[in-house]
Amino acid sequence: MPMNPSIFNDVIGPVMRGPSSSHCAAALRLGRLAWDLLEGDIEHVLIQFDRNGSLATTHETQGSDMGLFAGLLGWEATDDRLPEAARMIRARGVQVEIEIGDFGFDHPNTYRIDLRNAQCRYVLTGISTGGGMIEVVAIDGTPVSLLGDFWETLVWMAGRPGGEGDRLAERINADEVLLHECRNGVLLQVKAQRALDDGEIDRLCAGGKILQVRRLRPVLPILSRREMSVPFSTYQEMLHYDLGRNSSPWELAVQYESQRGNLSREEVLQRMIQIVQIVRASLQQGLGGTIYRDRILGSQCGQFQACLQAGGLLDAGLLNAAIRNITALMEVKSAMGVIVAAPTAGACAALPGTCLAAADALGVGDEEAARAMLAGGLVGVLVAFRTTFAAEVCGCQAECGVASGITAAALTSLTGAGVRQAVAAASMAFQNSLGMICDPVANRVEVPCLGRNVMAAANALACANMALAGYDPVIPLDEVIETMDQVGRSLPRELRCTALGGLSVTRTSKEIETRLQHPAG
Repeated sequence: MPMNPSIFNDVIGPVMRGPSSSHCAAALRLGRLAWDLLEGDIEHVLIQFDRNGSLATTHETQGSDMGLFAGLLGWEATDDRLPEAARMIRARGVQVEIEIGDFGFDHPNTYRIDLRNAQCRYVLTGISTGGGMIEVVAIDGTPVSLLGDFWETLVWMAGRPGGEGDRLAERINADEVLLHECRNGVLLQVKAQRALDDGEIDRLCAGGKILQVRRLRPVLPILSRREMSVPFSTYQEMLHYDLGRNSSPWELAVQYESQRGNLSREEVLQRMIQIVQIVRASLQQGLGGTIYRDRILGSQCGQFQACLQAGGLLDAGLLNAAIRNITALMEVKSAMGVIVAAPTAGACAALPGTCLAAADALGVGDEEAARAMLAGGLVGVLVAFRTTFAAEVCGCQAECGVASGITAAALTSLTGAGVRQAVAAASMAFQNSLGMICDPVANRVEVPCLGRNVMAAANALACANMALAGYDPVIPLDEVIETMDQVGRSLPRELRCTALGGLSVTRTSKEIETRLQHPAG
């Protein structure tokens, strides 16, 4: 069953703590699914990373271990205990091993998680696909596809049940039933809107020999469903869909997400207003000053604000307010505060920080800011259909580059402009971001990430004004998105978030990494 991207699953979210969505939040989601496999009774876990993937060098510093351990403890992504997850899982008596070797994993963000207790053992293989999104690709070596967007009931049987997929699904009113051949018989994977009860499982298996049953809860906020559809997946399809209606960008976003997520239009808008309010709270926390031991940069947004108020900065108007907001939000992220990935944690500040700066400058409230962010999310789902938000796959153009384009669309929409201008702004911003590498200093998502969030905002602001003035983007958005994917996948592996190239291998970067690993005192 193909999954259509959701604004709240894929583009603006998750709401989380931690330095990286593709490392920390995704690992936590995989850990939660693994926790359900053993029903929370975990005694031993072996985690395997391929030495040629990104996680071999970044699993400690970018939060993969922290997120995975938190998930294996059953925690949420916003739990304030996350920094203590490694200590607490061991304190509960769980034996933890991490092994790096030549496993030949296809995806750079692959986790193989071997879980055991006295009664059973499972091996879950999962990947982080970008922005906190995940896929379980195998359980005990049996290929599956589990995205965390359904209640999943797994039933291992000694033989096959009577009937096949669609008829089995109708028997228990499930969304889908998949049959996978496995070592001891067959694995039934049931996708539904709720966990199956024992009576439904008995009907499904038609008296066959059931060996094991496990119920896995969804980990995404917006669930999928049988025969799910969306109104469009490209800009050209969107124009055709809206022909004669002249809908605003945010209205099209609401229509898309309402159909995708089976939500009312009011629910869509209210969800985004809640996100704006979360960002405002994070912004206030950042402006108040943050402290965290394991980070490169101290709190700098306060001194920027002081210089701004004292007239000590060059007049950059709205951009200066955006820089202040972006710095504050990035500092909250680096202090393990709550942030909203947009579309990733490494690019979490450009869209909300700039939208709130612009909304405040225009004297409009949270609902108008939410509408602008929905317009950005609209462009984001068009990107999600064609490429990735994972820097490990396409470099920082997949993170801060995408953030710049969706911010440009949001800013344009905030002025009341229409879809064509918002899309023109996004197209120009994406064109200006092609080929951006991912090379975090000392393996922390701080430098050059702060500067690239600021650059994303400056680029977005310029492109929004160019679009409002009628500039021609020349290359249509759909073609630009295709080009983004081609360029990103052409980047050398060393320049795609593996800590093997760019600024990450400079002498100073290595010195900072050593200092953080061995702090004085």
